[in-house]
Order: sequence, then C-alpha cells, then structure tokens
Amino acid sequence: MKKDRLYFLTFLSIAVVFLLIALVAAQYFIRVSANQLIEVQVESSKREANEISSFIDFQLSSGIKKEQIIKNIQNTIKNSNSDTWFISIFNWSGKEVCHPDITKVGSLVNSNQTLLSSLKEKNNSDDLYNLLVNNKIISGDVMTSEIIHISPVKNSDLIVAANVNILSITTQMNTLKRNFYLIFLIMGILVIVFSFLSVRIIGSTYEKQLEIKNFTLESEVINLSKLNTDLVSYKEKVVVDSKENETEEVLEKERQRILTYIRNELVPIPIKDIAYVFTENTITYVVCFDGKKSTTNTSLDDMFTNLDTTLFFRANRQFIISIAAIDKIIKYGNSQLKIVLQSKTSEEIIISKNKAAEFKQWLNM
Repeated sequence: MKKDRLYFLTFLSIAVVFLLIALVAAQYFIRVSANQLIEVQVESSKREANEISSFIDFQLSSGIKKEQIIKNIQNTIKNSNSDTWFISIFNWSGKEVCHPDITKVGSLVNSNQTLLSSLKEKNNSDDLYNLLVNNKIISGDVMTSEIIHISPVKNSDLIVAANVNILSITTQMNTLKRNFYLIFLIMGILVIVFSFLSVRIIGSTYEKQLEIKNFTLESEVINLSKLNTDLVSYKEKVVVDSKENETEEVLEKERQRILTYIRNELVPIPIKDIAYVFTENTITYVVCFDGKKSTTNTSLDDMFTNLDTTLFFRANRQFIISIAAIDKIIKYGNSQLKIVLQSKTSEEIIISKNKAAEFKQWLNM
C-alpha cells in the first residue's frame, strides 16, 4: 500500500508540475506565434497600401481624374476577399470612397486611433494582438474590421488604408490556441506516462537490489552472531577445562611459562598471561594482557608448537592469538575476518579467506 501511495503521489506531482509549466509555456508560445503571423501580414498590408497610394499619385500626375481613379479601384476591389486583410480608401472627411463591401462606401470610418498611432510609431504587433484577443466593442457592436495602416496620397484628399478583419483573425487565433493546447495535452500525457513508468521501473529495480543487499546483510549478521556465540562458548569451555586441569599444573610447570627478554633482562612470562605473539623484522614479540611487550629468541613457528592449540590460534604468518584475548570478530573484505583483541593494541589481525574456515572450526572444538 505504501508503494502504491508513493507511486500515486509521484504521478500526481509530475502531472501538477507539467500542468503549471504547460500553462505558462502555452501562453508564451501562442503569443509569440500569433505575433509573428500578425507581423508578416501587417508588413504585407502596409506594402500593398503604400504601392496603391503611389499608383494613385502617379495616375493623378498623369492627368486622370480622381473620380475615374476611384471608380476603377472600386471595380477592382469590389467583392474581393475581405475575410482577413484588405485595402480600402477614404477621404479626409472620414468617409469611405472605396471598399470591398460596396454597402460601406459613403459611411464613416471607425478606427482605433490609439492602436493606429502605436502601430505607426512602433510597428508593435502586441497592440494588434491584444485587440484581436480582446475583440473590442465600439458603440455596442463588435468590431468587424480595424485599420492598421494609412498611406495618404500626395496632392489629394484620399487616404489608402490597410484593414484587418477582426472576427476572422480572432477565429484564426482561437484555432491556433486550440492547436497549441492540443499539442501540449498530448505531450503532457506522454511525458507524464513515460516519466511515471520510468520512476516505476527505476524504483522497482532499486527495491530489488535493496532487498538482495538486505538479505545478504542479514545472512552475514547471522553468521557473525553465530561465530561470536561460538567464541563465548569456547571461552567458557576453556575456563571449565582449565579448572579441571588445575591438579595437573604441578606436573606441567615446565610448560606453563616461556622465557622472554626485556632489554637485557631475562623475564619468565606465564602462558596464561599471553594475549598474542607476533613477529616483526625477524624479531618475535610476546604481548601480555596488560600491554607489556617482551621479545624471545624462539621463532613464531617454534613458539606455536609449544603452545596449547586449544587456547592459541595461528591467525596468519605474523600473529598467534589467545582465545581469551579475542573481544569480537568482524567480517572484513571478501569472506575475510578481522579480530579485535581485548588487550591494549592497535594492530589489526586479519584472517584470510582460506584460514577463516579453519578458525571457525577451531572455535567449534
């Protein structure tokens, strides 16, 4: 249940994070894409308006009457496509003289002067985008078109205007929004699903590895616990055996001590006081439980043959340890054992992998 809850919270977190990012990103990309589209159309309409203004000026300069020019232009643009961007002409009084919709010829021009001034000075498509998105209302009616650029005809009262169909462009903007939201929705579903599956797979793999490690660790702890239990049992057995053999001590006095040297002084050391024996630089040292250290001329091999093998163990080439000196046994490396002694020493006594089995068998004697 805890795992399922964790996976559910993970899924929920990914979904919420993606939703927040998508909301911000979608608005940004929609606005950028719309502005780029509008800028292209605005520049195209401006260029067309300026060209028509220059053409009218050329015709007037050629002696063609203004009425004839207006009539010809009206016949040209009449019933032309005004669904998005189109050209119209009005005079200084604000009356339309040419328009694709002939019913609007003679009517007054309605335009957003603030927008027109902004576009003229800055060429700022953001203002036009805001107008298209907000779909402003004039005199209680929704605007159907808006002038975005004017080009006055020289030596004439005529003005060529570039217009945008507000309703049509608004519809295109809404379609653009829907497409973006649809794309983000599909991307969101894919990202969330694949992210959730990835987390699930990684989590399951990690859990399996963790379970294997825990199982291995439990096995090692059990083995070490058993080994330390055997150590305690063996110590108790040694104590009992030593009490049973107290009557034989007199007969075996010659084996109860070894002769060692402290500087030039010959010192007998009771075997029962020896914590461990080790060799260093071809010199054999004898260390007692109280930390006192002495030397002997006997090699480590000869020393081990003179010791009771039930009480002492040859840990490696360098150390012989007493069962009574062992404090704890720790797993070390790959199937090796590290012996921690009770005596005052900083040495680490390592029993190799091959010697570990013999050591365990020695403890079980």
